[in-house]
Amino acid sequence: MSHTNQNNHFTSGFVAVVGYPNVGKSTLVNALTGEKVSIVSSKPQTTRNRTMGILHRPNLQIVFLDTPGIHQPQDKLGEQMVKGARGALEDVDVVLFVVDGTRSKPGRGDQRAANFLSGGSAPAILVVNKTDKICAGELDERLAAYQKLAHFDGSIGVSALTGARIPKLLDMVVARIPPGGPPYFPEDMVTDQPLTYLAGELVREKILELTQEEIPYSTAVVVREAEARPNDRFYIAADIIVERGSQKGILIGKGGRMIKRIGEQARTDVEHLLGVGVYLDLFVRVEKRWRNRPAVLQEFGLLDEE
Repeated sequence: MSHTNQNNHFTSGFVAVVGYPNVGKSTLVNALTGEKVSIVSSKPQTTRNRTMGILHRPNLQIVFLDTPGIHQPQDKLGEQMVKGARGALEDVDVVLFVVDGTRSKPGRGDQRAANFLSGGSAPAILVVNKTDKICAGELDERLAAYQKLAHFDGSIGVSALTGARIPKLLDMVVARIPPGGPPYFPEDMVTDQPLTYLAGELVREKILELTQEEIPYSTAVVVREAEARPNDRFYIAADIIVERGSQKGILIGKGGRMIKRIGEQARTDVEHLLGVGVYLDLFVRVEKRWRNRPAVLQEFGLLDEE
């Protein structure tokens, strides 16, 4: 990333966080920034949009780009997700290539993701994540196996979940960012995403957690209304989009129990985000084959305008 208005007393830079789906990229960005800027789920392909997480330290600002997992796309939504990941690699200072340390060797998906690194000029650090789930002796084996995927400027094993060696990784990142550069964002800004997007993502996170395998990828959440009300509560109305009527029934649940649980748990997180009481109004609507309909993807903010 080229720096303008050079300030020798301040350093700023952009870091792309990339890898195969479900390796823990979003958890890592949240750990590095100390803020929940990306939703986390055990489901692959949770992250759909490129999201900025902004770390502020004295005389330092690092913008982490959390990207969708690089995979073989099966629909228009998947194509857009991979396009977003590829775009994040352009004009950054450092790349963090994240892999799942519980896997003894790289798979085809890891190699496909590593191929995105070729041709890039930014130094890439191999990050073997989920070390809390492997024995200490296995880490060296994982590092050796995954280092064969591409040329890396450094490597480290971390646990984004427990925070193990996250400070060390941050030191490695800072050491590779050219000195100078302005603060790109104000100190109170921790992400580039608007409130409506964050609230919708928190609702989607609860859907992924509570419905398990029943509704894995076919759900989107669109916030239609968000405003402060006179009673000191923030009103948010959101549509939960599914592809089939049967999925709508699962989300609503018997006697409306499931949609109530989703709303209660999401509201708690949104209130933590805003610091005020929230009234969360959720509606479920069916949009057949929405993941393959460009006009609908555009409406949901999941398709870049050409």
